[in-house]
Amino acid sequence: MTAAVDVQATASRWLDAEPDEDIRDELRALLDGPSGELTARFGGRLTFGTAGLRAEVGAGPLRMNRLVVRQATAGLAAYVLATDTRAGERGVVIGFDGRRKSDVFAMDTARVMAAAGIRALLLPGPVPTPVVAWSLTDLDAAAAVVVTASHNPPQDNGYKVYLGDGAQIVPPHDAEISARIAEFDPTTVALSAHDDALIERLGGSAVERYVASAPAARRTPEVPGVEVAYTPMHGVGGEILLRAFAAAGLDAPAVVDAQFRPDATFPTVSFPNPEEPGAMDLVIALAAEGGAVLAIANDPDADRLGAAIPQPDGSWRRLGGDELGWLLADHILRHTDGDDR
Repeated sequence: MTAAVDVQATASRWLDAEPDEDIRDELRALLDGPSGELTARFGGRLTFGTAGLRAEVGAGPLRMNRLVVRQATAGLAAYVLATDTRAGERGVVIGFDGRRKSDVFAMDTARVMAAAGIRALLLPGPVPTPVVAWSLTDLDAAAAVVVTASHNPPQDNGYKVYLGDGAQIVPPHDAEISARIAEFDPTTVALSAHDDALIERLGGSAVERYVASAPAARRTPEVPGVEVAYTPMHGVGGEILLRAFAAAGLDAPAVVDAQFRPDATFPTVSFPNPEEPGAMDLVIALAAEGGAVLAIANDPDADRLGAAIPQPDGSWRRLGGDELGWLLADHILRHTDGDDR
């Protein structure tokens, strides 16, 4: 059997199992088109690494779709069951951002976990990635999954994994999970019912506990705040940030209205990464207009922060991650001592 026939056969099996009609239509067109395009989708599988999975949404094992998510979840479930004797009862926290198909991918993740005998702790609605990581430790779960492609272009989606310490996975865990994933056929992964008793919808209390932790993050409440302008860059950070500011006793920032609500198309930015030149133009303009002394921006899943400050000549300077770290450390060292640090 030739490689071309192998790819055709694999794609045909995938078509039979694919649950989404838009992906099925795409796959039918690929099967009728040049073989090279089909090989580009079915000539391997996505590599699972420390950042999990990330790719354009589309048909086949080299794209992000429901079958790839199911296979990844089956492998992760096998890994946590093999490495944690209490994984089933501790459960796995599941969150998602506002991208295309994120909610569906998250529900499939929950159904695969439940079918494997693991509690699936599903956070309510699109939430920032830090809420998911924080909830992992807050709930003493075995692991967490976030369906997100972070600051990638709008056509992408992804799948991040966190383990019991609330940190993103590091070697060798990524390789061990990847090996488990390879053991499963994506077209035959077991699924529970949507209303399985092991799927627990957490409600708003998990997010409320996260927001309630914000005052503790403000190590020096006696130091007055400053005027701030903010944008979530069409992502999921906006509402949570406003609530966290209020909980910490800070005045609400001015917000970029055009970028405040989640929008999977990111219509006002070509690349929604606050570290990219031009990405913070709208929030910097708002800050300059309103007299703010700090402009901040999250990426779409709100696990990355960009900041900019005004210069004497009226221009604005973006701060790098190292600079932000130095400034935060300097502030803490100046205003705290002993165990307060």
